[in-house]
Amino acid sequence: MNLESLNDKQKEAVSITEGPLLVLAGAGSGKTKVLTTKVAYLVLEKGIDPSNILAITFTNKAAKEMKQRILNMVGAIGYKIQISTFHSFGLSILQKHYEKLGLNKNFTILDSDDSNVVIKNILKDMNYDESYRTIKSIISNNKNALIDSNDFERFVNNDYDETLLDIYRKYENRLKKNNSVDFDDLLMLPIILFRRYPSVLKEYQEQYQYILIDEYQDTNEAQYLLAKMISAKYKNICVVGDDSQSIYSWRGSNYKNILNFEKDYPNCKTVYLEQNYRSTKTIIEASNELIKNNVQRKDKNLWTDNEQGVKIEYHTALNEKDEAYYVIEEINKLINDGVRLKDIAVLYRTNAQSQNFEKELILNNIPYKVIGSVYFYNRKEIKDLMAYLKLIYNKNDDVSLSRIINVPKRKIGKTTLDNLREKANSLNVSIYEAIDAGKELEFKKLIEELRNQKDEMTLVNFIELVLDKTGLIKELENEDTIEAESRIENLKEFKTIAMQFEENYGIISLEDFLNEISLVADITEYEDNDGITLMTIHSSKGLEFDHVFIVGLEESIFPHLNSFESQEQLEEERRLCYVAITRAKKRLWLVNAETRIIYGNKVKNPESRFIKEIDNKLLNKEQALEQKNSNILENVDTNIEYKIGEHIYFDMYGEGVIVGIKDKVLTVAFKHPYGVKMLMKGHKKIRKV
Repeated sequence: MNLESLNDKQKEAVSITEGPLLVLAGAGSGKTKVLTTKVAYLVLEKGIDPSNILAITFTNKAAKEMKQRILNMVGAIGYKIQISTFHSFGLSILQKHYEKLGLNKNFTILDSDDSNVVIKNILKDMNYDESYRTIKSIISNNKNALIDSNDFERFVNNDYDETLLDIYRKYENRLKKNNSVDFDDLLMLPIILFRRYPSVLKEYQEQYQYILIDEYQDTNEAQYLLAKMISAKYKNICVVGDDSQSIYSWRGSNYKNILNFEKDYPNCKTVYLEQNYRSTKTIIEASNELIKNNVQRKDKNLWTDNEQGVKIEYHTALNEKDEAYYVIEEINKLINDGVRLKDIAVLYRTNAQSQNFEKELILNNIPYKVIGSVYFYNRKEIKDLMAYLKLIYNKNDDVSLSRIINVPKRKIGKTTLDNLREKANSLNVSIYEAIDAGKELEFKKLIEELRNQKDEMTLVNFIELVLDKTGLIKELENEDTIEAESRIENLKEFKTIAMQFEENYGIISLEDFLNEISLVADITEYEDNDGITLMTIHSSKGLEFDHVFIVGLEESIFPHLNSFESQEQLEEERRLCYVAITRAKKRLWLVNAETRIIYGNKVKNPESRFIKEIDNKLLNKEQALEQKNSNILENVDTNIEYKIGEHIYFDMYGEGVIVGIKDKVLTVAFKHPYGVKMLMKGHKKIRKV
């Protein structure tokens, strides 16, 4: 096959097919192209049976993209190649060997919210006052480190640990009783299976003789071990990644996996992909300057044949409002120059920073999208419908049952559910099996009726039937509000997803549909539609935009205050900044503010150390002027005096009389229908009459 479109280093990475290979691929160096070409090369040039190849990446979007590219190169035989995420690969192993792990065939997958419900119930039963999020995080981190409740016993040192062990055991028992697994089990259980049954591991080692792993710097302990176990026989393992883009330690990933690859595989070959095809020379130089300040890293230097490009704009605003005003002013200039909205992104360290930019964009009538806000599968009505489908499929799923036994309202209260839970616990059965009377029996009959019909029609028709019989849509129609209309549209959109599933896979299976949905529902993924993109830097990884604004570049914001505790955390923040800079193709803006209000307090943070780490010659510095547009002047004048009985005019409510003054608050009586309202003293929208 023709490799002419590749550079020398890319060709080298593609043509080394035997033995362990580490491909250190800098940002924008064409790693996806190398991976997909390498798979095609194995099939077309080396004659490897496609069913002996395993290609793993991190998101469903990336797996889908990779699959399509490979199919375009090798044709229909590409369908035999296992191209998937770690989680869906783990699921395929569980589906094949569920019995060996004590599961029934119709096990269900609990998403994050479902797992939280289980933990909340355990904490409630124990009358133990602790954040369920903290407990969930501890359990998840242990599972990703391959420590089940039996192993956890070894680490118990005090009363708190004893309680954690008790909760962990109860959590595992409830999952088992529910015939359910959680997301972390999709990685941990295959390893337990391989350790218990070496013959099964041998079968997978024989099956997958060539293994390719994308984004290797993001692997956690379980993913690392899974790959190591399967590749142990043939050792034809190729991992691709960039230690400088490892930004997920908070969810268990360990960038040292990529740094230690050469120690794990002593005869490993290493190829550096350092040519960047994305950004200007100026942007690449800035990213190199920044990342060289990290001690824990592979020494590589990005370069590009692209144009030099303009300097990076560095602007210090007066405050957070001025920061947003400046960014939107610059965006308006870009729009006037004919730049498409989808080519512009505003990146920030934390979600809370988005609101000022959203307000300014709305005022300027500029379309935008916030990536990582309420995602489709996290909406209440969708989770309710999915809970019905999960319960119909697996009647032992207590989490789903608890969620929807009174949705729509059936007068089945909390006490009834608590009593049922107790009864089920005492009989050691699921809640569903414990139901034998009352309104809950009517609910059980409804589920039974639907269970009996699930295999008699298409998925789309079945979902229509569920929506009709359960009354999910009818209840919303009775509400007659815009929000209810929106929820009805979401439920109807779910039918489209079912239809696409049927069309894509040619199968009508509630089991496969639920598995597919469960795997995507837990991951917020980027959708491409027109509008300025607002997102956290974590969400931006893997994406690129012509014009990028990185905002909030101040100490305590970026780098984040929480990272000041250790050098390792600070280095992760720097890698995060490196990711942000390397998203930009043509132009980059670095923006901060002299002062800003955080959690109600006015603070003055020094400029981010990351700015200082970039050579001044690459930056075009601009300080905000004190005389700014009236839009960004402070809205409150604390010097204005008021008296009780004074008449004022307020934009939203019209004329009113001051009836009380306390600290920074005016109590004002307005005419019907507004009545008495509290206003902020000295606000610009208040005018004395």
